[in-house]
Amino acid sequence: MKIAVLPGDGIGPEIMAEAVNVLNALGEKFELEEAPVGGAGYEAHGHPLPESTLKLAKEADAILFGAVGDWKYDKLERALRPEQAILGLRKHLQLFANFRPAICYPQLTAASSLKPEIVSGLDILIVRELNGDIYFGQPRGVRQAPDGPFEGAREGFDTMRYSEPEVRRIAHVAFAAAQKRQKKLTSVDKANVLETSQLWRDTMIDVAKEYPEVELSHMYVDNAAMQLVKAPKAFDVVVTGNMFGDILSDEAAMLTGSIGMLPSASLDKNNKGLYEPSHGSAPDIAGKGVANPLATILSAAMMLRYSLGKAEQADRIESAVKKVLEQGFRTGDIATQDGKTVGTKEMGAAVLAAL
Repeated sequence: MKIAVLPGDGIGPEIMAEAVNVLNALGEKFELEEAPVGGAGYEAHGHPLPESTLKLAKEADAILFGAVGDWKYDKLERALRPEQAILGLRKHLQLFANFRPAICYPQLTAASSLKPEIVSGLDILIVRELNGDIYFGQPRGVRQAPDGPFEGAREGFDTMRYSEPEVRRIAHVAFAAAQKRQKKLTSVDKANVLETSQLWRDTMIDVAKEYPEVELSHMYVDNAAMQLVKAPKAFDVVVTGNMFGDILSDEAAMLTGSIGMLPSASLDKNNKGLYEPSHGSAPDIAGKGVANPLATILSAAMMLRYSLGKAEQADRIESAVKKVLEQGFRTGDIATQDGKTVGTKEMGAAVLAAL
């Protein structure tokens, strides 16, 4: 089983090292090959997604991704900024289905900014469409306004668009996920304002006919954002478009106490996937050895489960992480008064010991 290891920028290399250590401790025959991506790709080859890195990602059975981005690249033209690497991988590999679990571990209930009774037992899965919507829609750009009250002024424009087949395929993924959980699916849109969302809602209703055992409900995105804070445990599986999913999944992540605890998977139609922590590259703490590696380690577990057919090994990793939390180990982002605050390497070593 070939795994492309793409550490990226900022804290990416530090957290990736701990995830690789965990994979190597499982006793499986993995072929791990590393390549630069993001700012590291730009430094090495003049592009955030070098051809050699893309080739490796296409050849691999799965991709384990760290994080990309650094303020020093903000002045580059958009096509050369580190963030284009992840967008390029999603596009070239047709990774259209993003799984973002938001789980509040019992040991971390106090770390959430919400009351313990609101988040205790929280377990949400957000399914986000990744290949369409305003992030990829054309036309887009900056121009002089051709008409209207500000005719002649500079204006930026992007296009939100979805085709029915795009919505239909993410709908099937979401319904299938809901079948394996509590059989509740909430579709989030803005159908009262956007034609794109009306198509989304109509398609969801049509696909629902094939899953009669799953209860489908609809919610406008602004209400969904409010309900995630007010009554998050009312949700089980949430499916939504690219932009809404980007925002809501980060909101849901913070309900759990720290985005540093949450993995993610981006899958194609054959369950080949890219796995990455939900957090960013955090260049302000890079190299300080204080980053939380657990989201990356848990991303490796998701990779074993979804793409490599190693559910038992995925369970082992997840059990080890729970044991470490029960033992009181905490990185700074999830630190509690009664916990043992440790650094990146110490947390990785604790997971290895628990394994």
